[in-house]
Amino acid sequence: MIEFSGVFKRYGQVLALDGLGVRIEPGRVTGLLGPNGAGKSTGMRILLGLDHPTSGQALIGGRRYGELSDPLRRVGALLDARGVHPGRSARNHLLGLARANGIAASRVEEVLDQVGIARIARRRAGTLSLGMGQRLGIAAALLGDPDVLILDEPLNGLDTDGVRWVRSLLRGLAAQGRTVLVSSHLLAEMHQTADHVVVIGRGRLLADCSTAKLVGDAADPVVVRSPNPGAAEVLRTRLPSAHITVGADGDPDALQVAGADEGAVGAAAHAGGLVLHHLARRTGTLEAGYLRLVDDEIEFAAERSEGAGHVAHAAQ
Repeated sequence: MIEFSGVFKRYGQVLALDGLGVRIEPGRVTGLLGPNGAGKSTGMRILLGLDHPTSGQALIGGRRYGELSDPLRRVGALLDARGVHPGRSARNHLLGLARANGIAASRVEEVLDQVGIARIARRRAGTLSLGMGQRLGIAAALLGDPDVLILDEPLNGLDTDGVRWVRSLLRGLAAQGRTVLVSSHLLAEMHQTADHVVVIGRGRLLADCSTAKLVGDAADPVVVRSPNPGAAEVLRTRLPSAHITVGADGDPDALQVAGADEGAVGAAAHAGGLVLHHLARRTGTLEAGYLRLVDDEIEFAAERSEGAGHVAHAAQ
């Protein structure tokens, strides 16, 4: 288990982490989400002993990273795929890590095959594309066959096949009972990959829940269309706890029902003798749920679309 307990981190006047407290459980992929400057990378660096908290603690299996006797076998991490000597070959980079940590050289060949770069293992790391560099970084994280994986933006530079491969890899590792923490700005991919999400903004915890819950909370209200006059009043009577408005989607004959799912709305319409021509709910997305949480926590926000449109128009 990974655990942050009341972690504060200050850089001068900047409060990067503001009492962060959260547990990352084994057996599932946990997505760490947040805007730029939210504190995601700071939290990972503190977790791996690369930085120190102002107060609080970050533990892996109940111990600080620096206290682990065999860290590469316990924790695999990718924070920066460019953190490799550019003159070393991919294989020699991994061999150096293996020898320094008492790992058999045969394991290097295994991870090269696992990440799909065995055929370019002789190439210098500095000549690798961003995507191949990411695969090398993931290979290094897997080298010690660790129980905990911590990956910061592992999808950068990967093509569609590479993204799909990482998704399968992470879910497979979690299915083996490992702890997998992955940070990414690719929310559509996190929707498909992460079982659980931790969302932070300005160093504070905003959400710690299943991906399904965050997506479900963002689902749009149910929209119905009925030729029956007074359909709104019928549904208000049958669904007293729901909020019903007329004129959904710019259609004066459409009703928007919040606070009830499709089944409840359909049952209420049937009981009230209403004919429905349409009953649907748009599927929620992780992006919608995420933006609903962080909209007021974005520190480095670009100009809104209205302003951007004005600038573009002026330039013409």
